[in-house]
Formats: sequence, structure tokens, C-alpha cells
Amino acid sequence: MAAVESVTPLFRTGDRVAVRAAYPIGHVRTPYYIRGKRGVIERLCGAYGNPEELAYARPGLPKQPLYRVRFLQREVWPAYDGSPGDTVDVEIFQHWLERG
Repeated sequence: MAAVESVTPLFRTGDRVAVRAAYPIGHVRTPYYIRGKRGVIERLCGAYGNPEELAYARPGLPKQPLYRVRFLQREVWPAYDGSPGDTVDVEIFQHWLERG
């Protein structure tokens, strides 16, 4: 049986998602400050080798969908005093996202 080359994307533009609030030891590409936060899928960027596996010289397969997720800054940083509509976009791999 052939290996799966890439994981099927689960999310579409406009879907609400939550970033997993996980804190594993090791090489992690999801910023600490964004874990546990909710946002909206802005776009699917493509599928790429899992950088958390590639960092340890493993093949990083199957490739993981990478999304650009948009967050309201006031939801990321509660003390943010800029415009209520200000956003921050973060690229996050699918295995860090849940429906939200």
C-alpha cells in the first residue's frame, strides 16, 4: 500500500477554528501566544512537510495543510487598546487546529 503523500484539508476560507492549547516539549512551530485562541481561516496556503518532524531529520510526511488564520488582536492580547477591528494573521498547520 502506498503512503499518503498529504493530509486532506479539513477547513475552508471563513471557517471558525480554535488553536489547540497544547504545550508539548520539543520543536513546535505554533506560537505560544496564539494557543487556545479562536480565529477564522483566511486561506489555505498549501500542504508542506510537517516542520515539527523535519526539525528532527525525519521526512515530515504526510504533508500537512497550512492555513493563514486571522485573529482579532483584542482577543489575542486582552489589553490591546487599538482599533477593535485590528487583526493579526498567523500561519498554522492543520494538526494544531480544531473546529471553533
